[in-house]
Amino acid sequence: MYFIAVSVNHRTADVTLREKLTFQDTDMMRVHETLFETKSILENVILSTCNRTEIYAVVDQVHTGRYYIQRFLARQFNFEVDEIKAITDVKIGDDAIEHLFRVTAGLDSIVLGETQILGQMRDAFLTAQAAQTTGTIFNELFKQAITFSKKAHHETDIADNAISVSYAAVELAKKMFGKLNKKRALVIGAGEMGELSILNLKGANVTDITVLNRTASRAEALADKHQIQAAPLHALPELLTQADIVISSTSSDQFVITKDMLEMRQAVTKKTSQIVLIDIAVPRDIEPFDAHDMEVFIYDVDDLKGLVDANIRERRLAAEAIAERIPAEIDKHNEWVRMLGVVPVIRALREQAMAIQQETMASIDRKLPHLSERERKVVSKHTKSIINQMLKQPIKQAKEISDDHQAAAKLQLFQEIFDLDVDTNYQQEAVENKKRILQQRLLSFES
Repeated sequence: MYFIAVSVNHRTADVTLREKLTFQDTDMMRVHETLFETKSILENVILSTCNRTEIYAVVDQVHTGRYYIQRFLARQFNFEVDEIKAITDVKIGDDAIEHLFRVTAGLDSIVLGETQILGQMRDAFLTAQAAQTTGTIFNELFKQAITFSKKAHHETDIADNAISVSYAAVELAKKMFGKLNKKRALVIGAGEMGELSILNLKGANVTDITVLNRTASRAEALADKHQIQAAPLHALPELLTQADIVISSTSSDQFVITKDMLEMRQAVTKKTSQIVLIDIAVPRDIEPFDAHDMEVFIYDVDDLKGLVDANIRERRLAAEAIAERIPAEIDKHNEWVRMLGVVPVIRALREQAMAIQQETMASIDRKLPHLSERERKVVSKHTKSIINQMLKQPIKQAKEISDDHQAAAKLQLFQEIFDLDVDTNYQQEAVENKKRILQQRLLSFES
């Protein structure tokens, strides 16, 4: 039994390739089931986002498992197997466990420490469970990884520091106003930075957003996409009188917002309305001037850069702290796996001993029928105590066997000594479980 992770991500393939290797949400149940039917796969979870497509699997053999996973990807996306091999990162055993924890915690993301991947990993795991492609190992391991990541984010605040300029712009607005849900925002520019600004504003619960662009059709298309408002650029002077937040990111070689516009705004609003203008364009969109006697606060990309640089350092420190905790999680999982074979044996030993105790009590009841209820409870308690004392050392020895390099043989001898009938072979159990699930699907299909 081996754990393997096969990944296509931003480190192994550029965006044009990643786009071709992304599963649609509506296909996820089907592809989970299809992979599960593949030779060598005992359990599987598939994660597919805009930046990565990854397959986590428990396999019976490393080489065949890796090959069939890569062949599966090639067939799903019409690639040659060698093409898939060239762009996949394959990790095995502890390296695969470490990769899972790093990805789930956001340590392997383009935006270090982002939290969206945690929800995506959780959804992938729940989809796999619904498709019945997880079993004993993954049901434990993925819950452990998700719990670890939630705790790590909470304890280190890794995701609380903005490290993109558009996100930093919205965080700066939060510092000025506090809650933004009742604020009006203008986004000038319908390019990538403009769209990111819209997404970050919506993430901060801003609902009143208007996008403006020199080409009106681009603004309207972006507004339709994100369910916000669009306006022509010539409406800007009037809209400034109603806005609280302005984020500008055009490619204009002239100032889009001038001193005259802001002075006109001041005259209309009677100096009572604050406005935060955040210029993330290079060259600048907003004409610089001394606005200390106005309720106008202007920030440019250099102001944001200092905030972003400081936050990147904070995130890196937090990421290092999280990464240092992962080896202990790997040890914890491996200890749990080692105990997989021992726990059924210990359970069987206890059940056998308690059956003997119950038979003994039944014999005592027949031979000493006049015992009072209190006397019977005392006898029962003491016989159970004798059994627990007798089992203490054998159970300790069984647990210690899990760390032995000859664990399988010694555990088999242990079962023979105590005449225990129990299957401790996880791989055989997983194979039988897979057969049962596939048979159920076949019967369902035939009906």
